[in-house]
Amino acid sequence: MSQGPRHKARHFAMQALYQWSINNELPEVIEKEFLEDQPFGDDTDKEYFHELLTGTVIHLQEVDAAYTPYLSRKADDLDAVDKAILRLATYELLFEKKVPFKVVISEAILLAKKFAAQDSHKFVNGVLDKVVHEAAPDTEKKE
Repeated sequence: MSQGPRHKARHFAMQALYQWSINNELPEVIEKEFLEDQPFGDDTDKEYFHELLTGTVIHLQEVDAAYTPYLSRKADDLDAVDKAILRLATYELLFEKKVPFKVVISEAILLAKKFAAQDSHKFVNGVLDKVVHEAAPDTEKKE
């Protein structure tokens, strides 16, 4: 399966959010490091990467408030990779209205399968499904 420019932007944004949560560096510093050190290439949507990283950090309180009610454990007990994926996808669900929710959830599941613990994708899917139906009521409902 070919990976599109936005898929790659999400991939790097999730990694950058993970790094941000671990190192507490400014998002601008992390973004600069990623642009210099990661294999972005011309097939990565760098503008979307920037939007995802900075938007998630700027709206962090709203993002965390949207998904945490649906966790089966305390937010502090979440694996850092799971948290980065949930934050990224929740930001997209709440603030990137032009992106269909099915795409956002599918991309989050792919990231969880690639980077998170086994079966983490099921947890991510369950939480995001509830975010779509409860926290983002103006989002198109599932068929």
